[in-house]
Amino acid sequence: MTNLWYTLLLVLTAAIWGSGFVAQIEGNAFGPFTFSCIRCFIAAGFLALIFKILDLIGKSPRRPHNREERILHWKAGFFCGLALCTAMNLQQLGMFLGTPAGKAGFLTACYIVLVPIVSLFIGKKTSIKTWLCVVITTFGLYLLCIKDGFSLELSDGVSLLCALAFSIHILVIDKFVNKVDPIRVSAIQFLTIGVLTAPLMFVFDMKFPVMEFSTIAAALVNPRAVAGLCFAAFCSSGIAYTLQIVAQDKVKPTIASLTMSLESVFAVLAGWAILGEQLSAREICGCAIMMVAIVFAQIRR
Repeated sequence: MTNLWYTLLLVLTAAIWGSGFVAQIEGNAFGPFTFSCIRCFIAAGFLALIFKILDLIGKSPRRPHNREERILHWKAGFFCGLALCTAMNLQQLGMFLGTPAGKAGFLTACYIVLVPIVSLFIGKKTSIKTWLCVVITTFGLYLLCIKDGFSLELSDGVSLLCALAFSIHILVIDKFVNKVDPIRVSAIQFLTIGVLTAPLMFVFDMKFPVMEFSTIAAALVNPRAVAGLCFAAFCSSGIAYTLQIVAQDKVKPTIASLTMSLESVFAVLAGWAILGEQLSAREICGCAIMMVAIVFAQIRR
């Protein structure tokens, strides 16, 4: 096995994200962009507190010590945040335009194909074994996510652009990851997303200049909505995306994207365990195929 510990961190990341779909269903009572904006500002503050504590106890080995290193951290965080913000909001837009949730999950996870393709353009090669695993995983995703046949609509094109943005996010992390403190970069990443999403929140959720606060007020007294927001902020954002940056220090982008695609598997399992949703034989088969392909991708020749 190669870098098993870091691969397991990515599996944990996928598990948190997959479970987070349940939290997002509840948290969306705030409004989609309000939910994303508040979630990201909370995550940024949480991570800032963490790296300040680590600085005080001397546990930040990549803490920036000069102006150039600080600029590098802000540059990495900004570009990671820009890519992730684009991906998040394109995903939301695609679903708003009519792409069903299952299909959106499949199209979003197509970053597992796009990462090795985009990598070719920047001079990174992918082994034949890994390409085979990508194809097998994509087939497993299809069985897991697509239930009523498959056709491409305009809204689906937006979801594919979302997948491209996610693949760029993975590759941007790969560019900076061995030079920066992952917690600092993650904090800057979420600060960037919060700032960029705020105008969307004001325009679409609060209907600027009318500024309707009734939806947010109602969500704030809804325990399930608040719990969903907290899980998304602290776990899905603050913890999981930071684990992604930490793990990608030792795992190649294509292998990382394959492993993180398990998010779809954990989302289905969370729906079964928490929401009581039924698992079909097709979905179980899709999960099994993905698991086999991803384990195979970790095995050395």
